[in-house]
Amino acid sequence: MDLRQLGYFVAVAEELHFGRAAARLHMSQPPLSRRIRELEEELDCRLLERSPRGVLLTDSGRVLLDEAKELLEHAERAKEKVRQSTGHRTIVVGAVAGAGAVLDAGTQETFRRRHPRAAVRLRECGLTDPSAGLRTGQVDVALTRLPFDTTGFAIRVLYEEPLVAVMPSSDPLAGAARIDVSDLRGRTTFRLPPGADPQWRDFWLAAGSDDPDTPVVTTIGECLHAVAWQSAVGLLPAAAAHRHATPGVSFVPVTGHRPSRVVLAWRAGELDKLVLDLIDVAGNDTVPRQPTQPSRVL
Repeated sequence: MDLRQLGYFVAVAEELHFGRAAARLHMSQPPLSRRIRELEEELDCRLLERSPRGVLLTDSGRVLLDEAKELLEHAERAKEKVRQSTGHRTIVVGAVAGAGAVLDAGTQETFRRRHPRAAVRLRECGLTDPSAGLRTGQVDVALTRLPFDTTGFAIRVLYEEPLVAVMPSSDPLAGAARIDVSDLRGRTTFRLPPGADPQWRDFWLAAGSDDPDTPVVTTIGECLHAVAWQSAVGLLPAAAAHRHATPGVSFVPVTGHRPSRVVLAWRAGELDKLVLDLIDVAGNDTVPRQPTQPSRVL
């Protein structure tokens, strides 16, 4: 069991879909499936339950996911300490719910020209921490979405993004050109775990109540799984219709709800010039934009 193999497993476990995990890892699906099978054979247990609609974590898979994340984080910290000893620096950027798309090729190239000895590492975070690891000190900068408690942070709004309702393609509303957010109330909606930031929870749960019997989600992959397997509905950023296209899942534009604001966040009073320069580059290179109209049935 090596770190690369664990990284493959974490990608599949977070996406709950081999195709999306392969795209995230920039590899094809067959070798990814093969590496996961090899890992299961080595551990002599089933980590994932597979089906045409995606995958489910087994109890063993959930245990390994927590351990694998911790090991990968420790390995990255070790590499960063070695880089720093040779004069290299790595800026860690946390990202939530697709906001990391801001770090596009243009932003990377501009920053690389200014700081050829510095590197930028993206840390994808789940939906439970809207600060993307900034509050716990795991990242230097966060690309995230308002609203949430920003006490102690400096914030730069980059652009606004409308929301879509995500639902089974068999749902009567799936063929609508657009719906009002109130049309989703009274349905089974996925929800965030207890203890999530209240402002963040209220924004994304505007479609329904925080019913303890509804599916709990911590990643967008789990949101899509709740839709496909439990006929749940919910709200996601509009770009999810393109980044997370899934058979049997539809995305419908929503009215009656304010858009999501994509922001850069960093610690107030930040003095690290390298971190501040990345903030400047990412902020200035970002052109406010609206995602293209999502497909209603995918």
